[in-house]
Amino acid sequence: MAAGVAANAAGVAANAGDWDERRAGGRGWRSTGDSSEKQGRAARGPAPDPPMFHVEHPSSAGTRVVAVANQKGGVGKTTTAVSLAAAMAELGRRTLLIDMDPQGNASSGVGVRVSPDRPTVYEVLVAGLDVVDAIEPTSVPNLFCAPATIHLAGAEIELVSVLSREHKLRRALEAVRGDFDVILVDCPPSLGLLTINALSAADGVVVPIQSEYYALEGLGALRRNAELIRAQLNPDLEIIGFVLTMLDGRTRLSQQVVAEVETHFGDQVFRTRIPRSVRLAEAPSHAQPISVFDPTSSGARAYHALAEEVLARLMLTPARSGA
Repeated sequence: MAAGVAANAAGVAANAGDWDERRAGGRGWRSTGDSSEKQGRAARGPAPDPPMFHVEHPSSAGTRVVAVANQKGGVGKTTTAVSLAAAMAELGRRTLLIDMDPQGNASSGVGVRVSPDRPTVYEVLVAGLDVVDAIEPTSVPNLFCAPATIHLAGAEIELVSVLSREHKLRRALEAVRGDFDVILVDCPPSLGLLTINALSAADGVVVPIQSEYYALEGLGALRRNAELIRAQLNPDLEIIGFVLTMLDGRTRLSQQVVAEVETHFGDQVFRTRIPRSVRLAEAPSHAQPISVFDPTSSGARAYHALAEEVLARLMLTPARSGA
């Protein structure tokens, strides 16, 4: 245990030094633009809101923003977001995990503990803080996190009267699109304003589906909402794929759910299935992604394979082969 804690601390320190340079306006490993211009932008404060429904296309075409969304709770959404982010980072892709769920489970799942004096996604959305200042390093090389706390629950109310509130996250991410290959957004289990912000900012959506009957309910509503957002807010939004989670191949019900999902969604269903796994359930209590907690487990291998599938659909090949 002590060795694991020491390794985590060393990983955080290595990532922290990298990101501290970025916060200071340095060019860092990938940050772009003149530092004096960035300092001037910080002094001027956040840019004014654009007109309602105005969508600015990403300035950094190489960065992909992916929302992990399903309005039904308990389907493995946060586990998928955390595990995918860690697997992509381990495949050599610079990855940012945005926690848009007020429960903050994605943040704690990668070992980020938010102190009262540290900014979070709430300050980014409500107060217009530069997202660079909210990003924290993790113990996983190439993986960073913009954490959330329960304060984020108030954002939906506080943003009700704000012009172009649906694009708050999209505009905030413009500042760091050049710093990451993939930005993964963990959405809350609802179709409220926080999820709409995530879908408005995203290039695509990964939808986890628990391998049980009730998990199929509501998928039609999610697809309809995605179509509405594509029509009115984000014409680039696509459903990247559906991933079956908590699969118990021994039960007939799981097999029936798999068959029904494949009948409805065809090639949009990822080939990789995420098994029901005790080790996956234990990993969050150790504040580690499954690939760190137990890299040889069936869950870690499954999410590694899923990460490769998602990167392929995003037309981003792994920067290096994972172990």
